[in-house]
Amino acid sequence: MTKSFIFSPKGSIVIPVLGGTNYPVRRVYCVGRNYEAHALEMGNNPVKDPPFFFMKPVESIVSEGGEIAYPPETKEYHHEVELVVALKSGGISIRVADALNHVFGYAVGLDMTRRDLQTEAKKMGRPWDFAKGADQSAPISRVCSVEECGHLYNEKISLRVNGNLKQEAKLSDMIWGVAEIISYLSKYQTLQPGDLIFTGTPAGVGPVDKGDQLVAAISGVTKLTVQIN
Repeated sequence: MTKSFIFSPKGSIVIPVLGGTNYPVRRVYCVGRNYEAHALEMGNNPVKDPPFFFMKPVESIVSEGGEIAYPPETKEYHHEVELVVALKSGGISIRVADALNHVFGYAVGLDMTRRDLQTEAKKMGRPWDFAKGADQSAPISRVCSVEECGHLYNEKISLRVNGNLKQEAKLSDMIWGVAEIISYLSKYQTLQPGDLIFTGTPAGVGPVDKGDQLVAAISGVTKLTVQIN
């Protein structure tokens, strides 16, 4: 029997892969406070507590960057540059020793955040959905496959706003590494192909304005350019 719909279903979100083909996105997970210096600048304890996670809508993805809108109902929109892990397989209760076998590749992304709404939500003990889930709040570069780029451990991640360096760190500065993040998350969620994991941001987060150009990069791997409109 042919299925009918009350409206036409939208197509799936895909991200181009360097060298050809496309990566279909299933879910978008994000890790909070995964760099010591960023935890400190946000007024938190940087000790290695268990990681915590939140999610962004799949529709917040902006493949390969370009122009994104400054969202409504905020006066403080912040940039957060992050390494993004793209999974090719998954499971539940994945061992740390096996976790990297599930990685298809890596990208650089931006976890754009309505900081004023997040601060208010924290004070009131409320969820961060409005702060983190704005339209176009997850720009992401092309994915570089493990076969092409290998696994990333000590590469430099950076963000420039209008040519000025705002964020810079080594991926080895992460409190929780990629394998540990995948393993821990899989205790609570059954991971599957198409899942993206934003792995946290270094220190230096700050506000952007309309007209600003953001250039995020992982040295020698990939780059993302975004214009705020």
